[in-house]
Amino acid sequence: MPLEADDQARVDEAIRESGTDPSGHRVLVLNASDSQKLGPGTVICTILNRTIGSHIPSSQITKRSLRPVHSTGSGIFVTPAIVLRSTGSVGVSLLLWSFGTVIGMSALLVWLELGLSIPKFELPNRDENDTVQDAGTSLQCVPRNGGEKNYLEYIYKHPRMRTTCMFGVIYVILGNLSGNAVAFGIYILQAAGIEGHDSLVRGLAVVCLTAACLLHASWRKGGIVVNNILAIMKVLILVAIIVIGFAASAGASFGHGPVHGETVDPDTLSKTSNFDTRTSFAFARDDPASYAESLLYITYTFSGYEQPFYVLGEVYRPKLYFAKSTIAGEGLAALCVVSLDQRLNGELDMATVFFREVFGNELAPRVMSGIIAFSIFGNVVVMTFTASRVKQEIAKEGILPFSLFFASSSNTPWARLRHRCFPSSKNNAQLEQSPSAALFLHWIFCMVMIAATSSTIPDMAYSVLVSLYGYAVVVIIGFFVAGGLLYLRFLSDERHSWTRTSGFKPWGGPTAAIIHALVCAFLLCAAFIPPSSTSPFAKPNTGVAWYIVPTAGLASVVLGVVYYIGFKYVYPRLLKDGKVLIVDREALIVREHGEYVQALEHVEANWERRSGPGSNEGAKEMQVVEVVTR
Repeated sequence: MPLEADDQARVDEAIRESGTDPSGHRVLVLNASDSQKLGPGTVICTILNRTIGSHIPSSQITKRSLRPVHSTGSGIFVTPAIVLRSTGSVGVSLLLWSFGTVIGMSALLVWLELGLSIPKFELPNRDENDTVQDAGTSLQCVPRNGGEKNYLEYIYKHPRMRTTCMFGVIYVILGNLSGNAVAFGIYILQAAGIEGHDSLVRGLAVVCLTAACLLHASWRKGGIVVNNILAIMKVLILVAIIVIGFAASAGASFGHGPVHGETVDPDTLSKTSNFDTRTSFAFARDDPASYAESLLYITYTFSGYEQPFYVLGEVYRPKLYFAKSTIAGEGLAALCVVSLDQRLNGELDMATVFFREVFGNELAPRVMSGIIAFSIFGNVVVMTFTASRVKQEIAKEGILPFSLFFASSSNTPWARLRHRCFPSSKNNAQLEQSPSAALFLHWIFCMVMIAATSSTIPDMAYSVLVSLYGYAVVVIIGFFVAGGLLYLRFLSDERHSWTRTSGFKPWGGPTAAIIHALVCAFLLCAAFIPPSSTSPFAKPNTGVAWYIVPTAGLASVVLGVVYYIGFKYVYPRLLKDGKVLIVDREALIVREHGEYVQALEHVEANWERRSGPGSNEGAKEMQVVEVVTR
């Protein structure tokens, strides 16, 4: 449904005004129009595409390579086997995966409560008939892109720029899937039967990342369609694998001998049924680090719930459909993961079992490698789409070099070509836009991360890159988000009104936030427990010392603090003559389908000298954000 006439007139006026600004210190960022919004199906596919095929296979979230058949990047197809080898017990493995669904759903409920409640704007009250009430105005949520950036800035307000810098440094540097792109290169070569070409692996990783960035920069809708198609195909593949697993366990043969649901104990090589309760816990390891690492990996596996929140401002009717869509997506992802785990074969991952049954032993590994590469590319596509929006929001805060450039959006080449060849009959039809500059920023740091690990073998590079993302973005930021929600509920000034005014009220009240905060706190500390020498996570099996990733993850937080100090105190005095950065973000809020949405935003950034005595000392906050709702 198009905007009402008065709202459309205000949008058109704001666009005209932006064209008359010659200063170069102000950019206009248009939000997606009603016809370009992401529907419930796309939201579900976004979660599935991130959850299925992104998870560390033979080298896990904390860089632990479990060599036997396939080395890295095979995602959900082999991760159950990794957890099984890590715990040594089918029963413990199933319990951990079941607990993983609780962790994932708890995290989703935390993000829903914050995402549908933050940020808040002073807006007119409306009744059920969408008419303005006489009661005046109140603080109401208008969904915005950015995900955790918005939540952390709202919770940890003082000093606000510190929160922005800390999150910005972590996400701009580590918020990419360069590790998965390396895995893409590995599996493409495995599918082609080529081995031992490390430079070719990295070349394919560059091609994978560049293709994803160019796709979203040149054709926004095309990138969304590709995301949806890949997600649907991956779900169908998983369903086929699960069905063939049940059939094989029942004794069915597809021309290459029967396969039964049996687990091989790594110590005695004796076979036990996956569902024999008398033996399913018999071979559990007594190494705490292996359990902690397995849980860390499972937590990362279910972290696909974050992706739709990064583009929440572009979702169709978020207050009505978003919660239902994300819960459905996370539930379907959990069903795929746990069902696959239950049909696990101890010797091979279920994908290999499936393709062995259909194609025979010789072709099975190569066919599976091709499917896995396809799955990984889908994951890179969705992450590129969402991460670029987060980095655009970070740039809007003025903390990056050339911030206004990276904060801008532009009409896509496809939209311009289509408009030239097939002009729209609607005078106010909005061409689709893409954050091309932010995509370029995303691509730059993908290349930096690949180059930084170029001296290592691809397996190890993949392991380190994905581990850093998991520990820093999923665990550290997750801890501060969940802990911050508990602060809002119990300790902040709005603790008495938060539950009443929040846009989403989760089941169990604060239970989800408590669970997620405790799990993240445990994983933060447990990563520093050294594994035993026989653990699959020990250095002989991984090639990387156990403390490298958690240390680097915490170092990224410290780097954010250092960046904040330098940007706030050192840079202005040395290069800006003591001036203060003033950032004005002027949002135009309109009504769309009975909900308040952000139609566009003017972002202006200037270095100014504060007037009056003690002006330099008074500039404690470098950023002033003014939101104007017309």
